[in-house]
Amino acid sequence: MPEKQVRVGVAAVVPDGDSWLVLRRRGAHGAGTWGLPGGHQEFGESPEATAEREVAEETGLTMRAVERLGVTDDPMPEIGRHYLTVFVRCALVAGEARIAEPDKADDLAWLTPAELRARRDELFAPLRRFLDAAPAAAAGG
Repeated sequence: MPEKQVRVGVAAVVPDGDSWLVLRRRGAHGAGTWGLPGGHQEFGESPEATAEREVAEETGLTMRAVERLGVTDDPMPEIGRHYLTVFVRCALVAGEARIAEPDKADDLAWLTPAELRARRDELFAPLRRFLDAAPAAAAGG
């Protein structure tokens, strides 16, 4: 049996006005739900560098990490995983959003935090917890 451990995930808040970029996940845990671009933090990498790398890999956008917005505690016993997810607000440097990894996402959208809350049951669990726990940080991006 593999050793149980907690991993660090990073979710990038990519704003455009009042809206955030979200991707509909596929091919991984949370498939079919909407989540922020992001992924696993690698050894020796900061959450900010992870956010910038993951956004580039998943959407083709070049971003600059601006600030850490919060952390969620995300046990996922149904898949035998547990994450701490760090939410990092980013600013656009260059590019237009596209699905760059079709094996990991099958759609993208720009939605406001209010629109995301209205789709609560369609959200990836860490994003749902973030919106519930950090209403001030999540109010406008």
